[in-house]
Amino acid sequence: MNLPSIEPILPEDPDSMPPARRRRSRRLNFSGSSHDERAAFLAEVAHRVTPSADFYLFTLLSGAALVAALLLDSPALFVLSALIAPFLAPVMGLAFGTLLGSPRFFLESLAAVFFGGLIVFGMGALAGWIAQYLPVLTSAQASLHAVFTWTDFLLLTLGAGLTTFLLVRSPDVKPLVSNVALTYALYLPAGVAGFGLISGAPGLWPNGLIVFAVHLAWAVLVGAIVLAALHLRPLNFFGYTVVTGLALICILAAVALLGLGTVFQPLTPSEPTQPPVTGVTATSSLAPTDTVSPRMVTTTPTHTLVPSGTPTRTLTPIPTPLWAKVYAPESNGVLVRLEPDGTSKIVYTLLNDSLVEILPETVQDGSVTWVHVRVNSETLGWINQSLLITATPAPSW
Repeated sequence: MNLPSIEPILPEDPDSMPPARRRRSRRLNFSGSSHDERAAFLAEVAHRVTPSADFYLFTLLSGAALVAALLLDSPALFVLSALIAPFLAPVMGLAFGTLLGSPRFFLESLAAVFFGGLIVFGMGALAGWIAQYLPVLTSAQASLHAVFTWTDFLLLTLGAGLTTFLLVRSPDVKPLVSNVALTYALYLPAGVAGFGLISGAPGLWPNGLIVFAVHLAWAVLVGAIVLAALHLRPLNFFGYTVVTGLALICILAAVALLGLGTVFQPLTPSEPTQPPVTGVTATSSLAPTDTVSPRMVTTTPTHTLVPSGTPTRTLTPIPTPLWAKVYAPESNGVLVRLEPDGTSKIVYTLLNDSLVEILPETVQDGSVTWVHVRVNSETLGWINQSLLITATPAPSW
């Protein structure tokens, strides 16, 4: 019986491949590409990462969703804002700008990133201005986007790496799925920073802006690393200089995070320490009795105590401070305002179960009773009494 001969499988002829498959094969194998093919590919990618009018329009819509998220303190709306955001072409343009080595292209992409971030920052500032006229508002969700977390850092790394790879693989298709990770890690901190600047909520400004800058530098650096792994390295000295500068920024940020970077630590309301109460010990005095003791008559003169004019120090008892715990069942916390008014400036944000010291002053504003509280040694403010429960017994509470 004759068996069929086994012939080796020869590689496909590039000329016989479909055009789309042939282009993808060349894009993923740059080591053997000619100078003209490389130039044509870079021109195609540069056109794709150049922002259009739709970029700014959808950035504005994303900012509008962010306004609702900040005012309602809703995590779902924060995610919706990231989903509505456009493809961050300028961020990828910065990564490809290091490859092209063109200062003009790099600066144009940087300007587009600046204006896009400025739109989101302005929408966050608008939300902060509106928040000043709302009676009760919490910013617990906003504070999560103004701090550095390793989960957000990992999400940004995956998003930047996948977006760069998919863009190189298919420049004619926008990688919108991985782009959500970029918008979540870049646009949300920028909007939160604007909200904190105008509303006065602590821990948001300038922390959110710093997080935005560090995340942007890291995203561009990750994109440049992915391009280098795909045999797309900078063409001139300018590209290497930019990559080196981004690496230094990320190293300094890492040093700050691991050492002195307190700005990236989440803001937690400090619980005031109860000052020690100085107890006054009453000394017992001898009470007079009706028993007459016999007196011994002596001829020796007795010493008479002469009262002195020097006053003696008397210890004044300090009243025990009254503590209350924040309890807002319909939200995550309360706002501490500068004056006993629902439209007054916000001076502090407290989460539920935070302790505050109750001061004697109270103000009745219609049906709302405002209580003067001490948050810490430096912060005083007013809180709605219905959002507090006493941690120590109080007869008049």
